[in-house]
Amino acid sequence: MDQDESGDTLRNRIARQGEDALGKLAQDLLENPLVTGAISRAFEARERAVSAQETAMSALNLPSAADLERLTRRLRSVSQRLEGIEDGLDRLDRRLEEAAKAAPDERLSAIESQLAKLATEVAHLSGALDAGPAPVPREQERLEVDAPAKKRAKAKAKAKAKPKRS
Repeated sequence: MDQDESGDTLRNRIARQGEDALGKLAQDLLENPLVTGAISRAFEARERAVSAQETAMSALNLPSAADLERLTRRLRSVSQRLEGIEDGLDRLDRRLEEAAKAAPDERLSAIESQLAKLATEVAHLSGALDAGPAPVPREQERLEVDAPAKKRAKAKAKAKAKPKRS
């Protein structure tokens, strides 16, 4: 192959020069106001054509591609939900079959034992509710802020003076 002193082949030099020429041509075209105006008008015409097409399809009561895509996504979503419901129904059906196979006496005894547990829990909670609230520790008592200081002092003195009954 022909090589010059820098080691580039003829093919590489031609490719590089072609790329440079194409880049310069593209840059010149983009800087030309006539070309950019034509491109802008072409895009505007495309937008008007799309708008006219949507209007015509709407007038004919035909769905657009976007409408079909939304409908397809919605249909897939409903299909997945339906599969989940079917799986849940299958599990429920299996559980009902298992429950039907169990002897009625076993089921009745299981229900009675569960009822007994619930009755003891209710009795325990009822006893706990009948008991009065736990006394508040002295450190957590609230002071009356609105009462005048003299009235509080008299109330404390009366409380100390009262004899305790046994």
